[in-house]
Amino acid sequence: MTDGPLERDCVIAGGGPAGMVLGHVLARYGLRVTVLEKHADFFRDFRGDTIHPSTLTLLGELGLRKRFLRLPVHRLPTLDAVLYGHRLHVVDFRTLPPPDDFLVLAPQWDFLDFLAGEAGRFPGFELRRSTAATGLVLDGDRVVGVRATGPDGDLELRATLVVAADGRDSTLRVAAGLTPEGTGVPIDVLWFGLPKPPQPPPPTLAHLSRHGMVLTIDRGDRYQAGMVIPKGDADDIRARGLPAFRARLSEAVPALGPVVGALTDWDQVKLLSVQIDHLPRWWRPGFVAIGDAAHAMSPMFGVGVNYAIQDAVALANAVAADLAAGAVPDQHLAEVQRRREIPVARMQRLQRAGHRVVARGAAGRRVAPGWAVRLLGLVLPLVRPRLTRLIGVGFLPEHVRTPSAPSGPPGAGRSPG
Repeated sequence: MTDGPLERDCVIAGGGPAGMVLGHVLARYGLRVTVLEKHADFFRDFRGDTIHPSTLTLLGELGLRKRFLRLPVHRLPTLDAVLYGHRLHVVDFRTLPPPDDFLVLAPQWDFLDFLAGEAGRFPGFELRRSTAATGLVLDGDRVVGVRATGPDGDLELRATLVVAADGRDSTLRVAAGLTPEGTGVPIDVLWFGLPKPPQPPPPTLAHLSRHGMVLTIDRGDRYQAGMVIPKGDADDIRARGLPAFRARLSEAVPALGPVVGALTDWDQVKLLSVQIDHLPRWWRPGFVAIGDAAHAMSPMFGVGVNYAIQDAVALANAVAADLAAGAVPDQHLAEVQRRREIPVARMQRLQRAGHRVVARGAAGRRVAPGWAVRLLGLVLPLVRPRLTRLIGVGFLPEHVRTPSAPSGPPGAGRSPG
C-alpha cells in the first residue's frame, strides 16, 4: 500500500462518459480530481457510440466541439428504419437549431481518449488507469474516500466527494449500501461486427420484418450490428449453430447476405443483457451515483451515454463551488437526484413501452399490419420534429454553468500529488 492516503477534492470511480465528463468539468474549475479506470485502456467493443446533439452542445460549451469533430467521426443527419419493406425517415436532426443538427457516431474509446487528453490539460486532473475502486472509506455515516487497487498495489484516496460512475454493476454503489430497483425487460441483444456489403443500403438504424429485428450502426467501412432477441433465448440460438444464425440474419436483412460469412465463431457475438433499473436514492453523505450506476438505461433510442453525461454536468453545476469551499451539503446531492430522476424516469417509461413492441418483432410476430405501417409513413412528417427533439435533445437538457476558472477557490490550480 502507498504511504498514507492521497487527498483529492473529488474521486470518480469509472472512466466512462459520465466519469470523464465530470472529471473534465471539475478540473476545468480548478479542482483536484482523480478518475479511477479499472482497465488499462478504453478499448472495449459494443459500447454506446452515439453522441447526441445535446451532447455536442455541451462539448461546445466546454470549448471542445470543434476539436472533437476533427476526429474521424461519422455524422448522421437522419435516422431511418425499414419496417416490413417500407423505409421510414423516423428522425431528421436537421429540424434542430444549428450547429448541433446532426448525430455523431464515434467509437466510444475514441471519445473517451479525447476527453482524457483534454482533461489532462488541467493541472488538477488525474486519470489512474488499471486502478479499480474496491471500497469506501467512512467516517461515521459520511463517505470520506475510496479504497482501490492498482499497478503499485493497494491505495487509499481521501476526498470531499466520491462519485460512483462505474456502471450498472457498480462496486461502489454496493459498498454504499444502495440497491437498485429493476424493471423486467423482455429483450436482449446479440452484438457483432460486420463489414459493409459491396452495395450497402442507405444508413438504417433498425430493420424489422417477420424474421426479427436487426440493428445496424454505421462505422464507416463496417457495421456494429445487433439482433434483438427474446430475453433468455441466447443459449437456444447458439445451440442451433452459427450457420442458422447467419441464415436468420440474411433473411431479416437481405442486404447483409453477402457479408454474414464474416461471422465464423461465436466469440464474435456478444450478449448484451438489456435491463432498466434505478436507485430509489442516489446518494449518501459524501457520495453520489450517476449514469448507469444510478439508472441503467436500455439501448433503445441510444440515449444512455447522453443521459449519463447530462447527470455529470448537473452534478458539476451543483457541487463545484461546494468542493472549492471544502464541503458538499447533503441537500445539494439530493437536489441533483431530484432534478435528474425526472427526465430519466420519463425516458425509461418510453423505453419500456418500446420494449413491448420490439419484443413482438424479436419473436417473429408481426408488430403492425401493412396498412398501419403505410399510415405511419404518412403521419411521421407531422410528428418528426417532436420525435427528433425527444431523441436528439431529450427531457430537461443540461448546460454547463461552472466557469472555466473561479476567482481563487481553495485548491485552484493544484496538481495531483
